[in-house]
Amino acid sequence: MDSANDNLFLALRQGFPEDLQACAIEVADAAAPLRYSWLDLERASAMLANWLEQLQLEPASRVLVQVDKSVEALTLYLAVLRAGHVYVPLNSAYQDAELAYFIEDAKPAVVVCAGRNFGWISKLAFTRGVPWVFTLNEDRSGTLLDRAQHMSDQHQVAHKRGSELAAILYTSGTTGRSKGAMLSHANLLSNAQVLKDLWAWRGEDVLIHALPIFHVHGLFVASHGALLAGARMLWVNRFDAATVLALLPRATVFMGVPTLYVRLLAERGLTPQHCAAMRLFISGSAPLLLETFRSWQERTGHTILERYGMSETLMLSSNPYDPQQRMGGTVGPALPGVGLRVVDDAGQPCAAEHIGHIQVRGPNVFSGYWCMPEKTAAEFSADGWFKTGDVGQLDAQGYLRIVGRSKDLIISGGYNVYPAEVEGFINELPGVAESAVIGAPHPDFGEAVVAVVVAQAGATPDAAQMLATLKQRIAGFKVPKQLLLVPELPRNAMGKVQKNLLRQQYQDLFA
Repeated sequence: MDSANDNLFLALRQGFPEDLQACAIEVADAAAPLRYSWLDLERASAMLANWLEQLQLEPASRVLVQVDKSVEALTLYLAVLRAGHVYVPLNSAYQDAELAYFIEDAKPAVVVCAGRNFGWISKLAFTRGVPWVFTLNEDRSGTLLDRAQHMSDQHQVAHKRGSELAAILYTSGTTGRSKGAMLSHANLLSNAQVLKDLWAWRGEDVLIHALPIFHVHGLFVASHGALLAGARMLWVNRFDAATVLALLPRATVFMGVPTLYVRLLAERGLTPQHCAAMRLFISGSAPLLLETFRSWQERTGHTILERYGMSETLMLSSNPYDPQQRMGGTVGPALPGVGLRVVDDAGQPCAAEHIGHIQVRGPNVFSGYWCMPEKTAAEFSADGWFKTGDVGQLDAQGYLRIVGRSKDLIISGGYNVYPAEVEGFINELPGVAESAVIGAPHPDFGEAVVAVVVAQAGATPDAAQMLATLKQRIAGFKVPKQLLLVPELPRNAMGKVQKNLLRQQYQDLFA
């Protein structure tokens, strides 16, 4: 039930320690020492919130943000929450075709971008009716900060009900364009509070924050965890294995995608002694290979805690806090308060160890997709469970093992890539008759994007040139690592492309 004011920012601020002058965030990869106190976060978010209010925006206006990682970007997120608006983070790699769609769909009142992109993004925004476009740069410069520096550092936090919208996260679909998952203040807060208890967050913790802050893992799971506990962060704007390795003796918690663990394992200095101060290593956003899980145990003496979540639901399951109870190859039992079931094609619960479709419900599950009521309805079962699209099995102890994904989702380096979207851009290129995009096993990224392309009759497209063109149109993590020209695609009797055969054919492409 909604209380008088369930603004997520209020709950996060309640976690701040009594000593507001203490260091909250230290930028560990800055050229010169750069530290932010808890008071700095309070004052800066208040000034930014006051600036947003001066713009006289409609209640719950969308603030669309595509900037490089910085503490100022995190502060902007806090400011949007406290002002009662809706935060819409975008991957900094997105290009013009993607940005045009997001702006048209979200209809933001404010767009904040990196200064280097102001020319083309402001053109996209202004021609689509966005009244305000500001810049924010990694080096603490930009028109947003210029405007906000003259504002008061006192701000009355906006009243919000728990059910009201706090953020929209765009997640691509297996067909068509991206969908905006609507997350409420209550969705985000309930999940953060459960994880705080389950993972034993405390004020003495020190988190190495080496993740991007435009998706669930870095923005919500990591940042909310530290803020709610009043724990210090060692902030890394760009992941570098040597830098993170050097920080481990000063930290207690690290979160990463499997790719980051693979890269840390390549560092000679990774030893049990070097990790002696650490209490928790968490992995998510992509499947963690058992080989990586075991290698980490051997090299560090620590057992990685793997968990499972998605944009629409935040975190759903987690291996236990007790290292002895963690099971490699699984993402643990459902979180407290979260319902998780595996059902067959008819929607009936599967017996233990039987593979089926993963469905979930709980206070963390989103209310639906932005402006897509029909799509929202299709993604929920008749009795109100969200269909994750993942396929898995529960063992007798309730541990979930994800065995695959319905459709053809590719997870490359922790980022979701949906083949239909990439195929759409490839098929628009000159000389292309059709294409099929698949994921192939990759030693570093887990999966790599591979495009298999059939040329039009008489055309001789150049693979290198096609890739160069795609790099200008879509995010780098979506651009195929390999583009292969073939005479035809394998099809079944109904004419459907058999991607399973393509995956088998190219499974050793990066071996």
